[in-house]
Amino acid sequence: MSKKVLLVDDDADLLSVNRAALEGKGYKVETAMNGKDGIKKAQDVRPDVIVLDVMMSTSSEGFDAARALRKSEETKRIPIIMLTSVNQTVPFKFEPDETYLPVSVFMEKPVKPDTLMKEINKLLA
Repeated sequence: MSKKVLLVDDDADLLSVNRAALEGKGYKVETAMNGKDGIKKAQDVRPDVIVLDVMMSTSSEGFDAARALRKSEETKRIPIIMLTSVNQTVPFKFEPDETYLPVSVFMEKPVKPDTLMKEINKLLA
């Protein structure tokens, strides 16, 4: 059975490129273009991993979505890879932590699809 990946990002081009790369390797891919839809889709489809952008309609939407996903019984154990360019706009570096940024991996954009796939494979191994 194929592993499911949920991509949550407001950049349609990024979603398309990553979807094609992941589907080419046999993953089933779902997408959402904002945090609210991403949370709902995660609860509905129960992906094996979530790839989540930070800055969508607000500069912290991804952080808020990650915390909501961790509070939900249905989604709290799903690994989250956070992709963002927020470190290019603020003077400090974000790292995963249990309270403010409860994600498995934090990656800087731009991320090549093969690099993203390696992180996904590690989390699902």
